[in-house]
Amino acid sequence: MELSENNLSKNFIIVWIGQLISSIGSGLSAFALGIYVFQKTHTATSYSLIVLFAFLPSFLLRPIGGTLSDRIDRRLLMIIGDLGSAIGLVFILIMMYAGAEDLWIIYLGVAVSSLFVAVQNPAYKASVTDLLDPESYSKASGLMQLAESSRYFIAPIIAGFLLGFWDIKNILIVDILTFLVAIGAVFWIKKDLNTGKHVENDKNKQNFRSDLTEGFRYTFSLKGLLWLLCITALITFFVGFLQSLFGPMVLAFADSKTLGITLTLMATGMLVSSFLIGAFSKIKNQLSILSISLAVAGLFYALLGFSTSILFITVSGFLFFFALPFINTSLDVIIRNNVENSIQGRVWSIVSLISQFGMVLAFCISGLLADIVFNPLFETEGFFSSTVGQIIGTGQGRGIGFMFLLSGIFILILAVIISRLTVLKELDLTLREEIKID
Repeated sequence: MELSENNLSKNFIIVWIGQLISSIGSGLSAFALGIYVFQKTHTATSYSLIVLFAFLPSFLLRPIGGTLSDRIDRRLLMIIGDLGSAIGLVFILIMMYAGAEDLWIIYLGVAVSSLFVAVQNPAYKASVTDLLDPESYSKASGLMQLAESSRYFIAPIIAGFLLGFWDIKNILIVDILTFLVAIGAVFWIKKDLNTGKHVENDKNKQNFRSDLTEGFRYTFSLKGLLWLLCITALITFFVGFLQSLFGPMVLAFADSKTLGITLTLMATGMLVSSFLIGAFSKIKNQLSILSISLAVAGLFYALLGFSTSILFITVSGFLFFFALPFINTSLDVIIRNNVENSIQGRVWSIVSLISQFGMVLAFCISGLLADIVFNPLFETEGFFSSTVGQIIGTGQGRGIGFMFLLSGIFILILAVIISRLTVLKELDLTLREEIKID
């Protein structure tokens, strides 16, 4: 049944609100679990393992989830994904109430939740193409990033406050309830997310393996897209250090409440830039925006590790986060306009698999690098204590700061490379010609 643009927009907003609330809940539990594990072990490795187990299962299974989202009702997949994610948290909660405090319980529960994100996320991303016209893609991308970033700019300050008088079990209960809200929002909308309306009859006759293979073949056939994804994988490798080690760095000289406030103030940069993207959604030169915003992000990422001043860290972090939505939106628009709608579920999952491989690698090695290599270099008698340590400081957590400094410099270099690659300019030219025709 044909629906008007207004109805489609209304349905998107309903789903988006549900995901916004769910994202805040996920941020609460992620922050609280990280603090809980770090306070028990006082190692960056244990903290980074939480991040790894929350990400790796979803990362590995996204191609399967993407293929499913092109074959099955996307609304149903979103419901299954959110419900399964809640089950992982229920497992942790039950074991905690039973008195079990082993870290493997937390890692397992987080991993189960992550498995179902692999089902939910590609369906949610692909549903944008079902619900909105191409002219609204940039604005929708900004809103989706706003919802996703809420776990960084809303959840930490709330979690830091709640941990003052709540234990972690109460926070997990809140997160479980937010998943139920997200499920209710998807139930509320009409059944407009069924992939059948944009899949040809002969396509339905193909088997699951053929669909999955076609997604990989299609992605690898686009040379410009493949170059873009490989460079993005390098970027996410360095950003992965920040995601897994920022907490241990700050907790080396501050408490969890200060960490929560700092993360919230930093992440408001994403809120500000997301609104700007929504206001200026028809910008055409996406590649230039990508390279400039990436350079800005690299600069302030480097400065994050330069000082132990909370004010300095907060300002640098705000400007780093301010650049992220511009980077993500540019990537989103370039990819979405160079990929056919009928296989976007598969392609988006493969895009995530390639581009975020660097982040997985960073999560695997970041804790060990910090605990075994870089932090010891900046101890009182460490190798760098009398040289670089005189500039960025010495003591616990300063090795992580040095890792951030190096990572920001490498991102700056990648920004320059992106601006000069001809194959990427051709992707952006295709996008601008398409907008002009429309």
